[in-house]
Amino acid sequence: MRIRWLVTVVAMTPLAAPADVLIGSWNIEHLGWNNDKAFPEVAHVANHFDLLAIQELMDTSALARLESTLEEVSGEAWSSMASQELGRSSYTEHYGFLWRESEVAYADGAVVFLDHGDVFSREPYSARFRDRDTDQVFTAATVHVVYGDSVGDRLPEIDALADYWDWLGETFPDTPRLLMGDFNLAPDHDGWAPLRERGAQPAITAGRTTLATTIGEYANLYDNLWYDAERLSPSGHGILPFPDLLPLDHDTARERISDHVPVYLGLGGADLTPIRAAAGRQATRESPRCISLNDSVATTLERLPHVGPARADAIIAGRPWDAPDDLTAIRGIGGERLADIRGSGLLCGE
Repeated sequence: MRIRWLVTVVAMTPLAAPADVLIGSWNIEHLGWNNDKAFPEVAHVANHFDLLAIQELMDTSALARLESTLEEVSGEAWSSMASQELGRSSYTEHYGFLWRESEVAYADGAVVFLDHGDVFSREPYSARFRDRDTDQVFTAATVHVVYGDSVGDRLPEIDALADYWDWLGETFPDTPRLLMGDFNLAPDHDGWAPLRERGAQPAITAGRTTLATTIGEYANLYDNLWYDAERLSPSGHGILPFPDLLPLDHDTARERISDHVPVYLGLGGADLTPIRAAAGRQATRESPRCISLNDSVATTLERLPHVGPARADAIIAGRPWDAPDDLTAIRGIGGERLADIRGSGLLCGE
């Protein structure tokens, strides 16, 4: 069993022997739009989890890119899946799941809920996953509740989640359930009563999960993981304030990463270790202030002058590099361009 440092953990006595995995949920604001998303830094945060549910996936190609970046950052194999476009107007989103193959396997049942009442703007998406160590199967579902103009606009979808919870239990009988996402409603609101009556409990009951516009401040407890309290007893849960882990100021983190932070739940003894990107080899790969010829991923290398996708691939293929001067071995990088690269101040050690 892997042990990870805790951000916020409440130990509980297990009811059963559930999967030994760390499950996260994250609204990665407008992932896939042309918004200068910092993929290496997003991957650094996502690498804390074994299974991650993603909301606000705008383009499925961005999920593939995040999966590829995660594999470079972690040195492990990852897999992903996404729902179809969901939404009632021209504004649509996908849901996504991303998982570490050494710990989690897709079992079956990937499906978008058939909302016969036509309540949801974006119907929930679910799938069953299996822990590779214990063979425990569990159902993971995710949703992004409509924000609307007021809390009253959100309550019909919150109320309908009780019916969805029942449907998950009927569709996947005797399988522990997790419902996670951006609910746009605090867990202590009375609107959650129908879901609570069915034995679901929120993993996060204190703290805040959205980055405020005021530097260093957080607002709203909108993101959560509701779990089947009759079948699951979390070994840990909490909020991962990713700006604390990255060499980015609050505004840059909000703009280039997300205005939401991930929430997580550990099963079977799994706990979370927050890893700062400013320490060790992994941080060198991902730091936006220092680009390593031997460690940085392709998208980071492309920030160097005269380096596009083809030359970034050539740099990766030519590793290890003893010194920046050796870059002249790459076609198109001569003395002047090398001088521009070195003079940019972006290379580690320059």
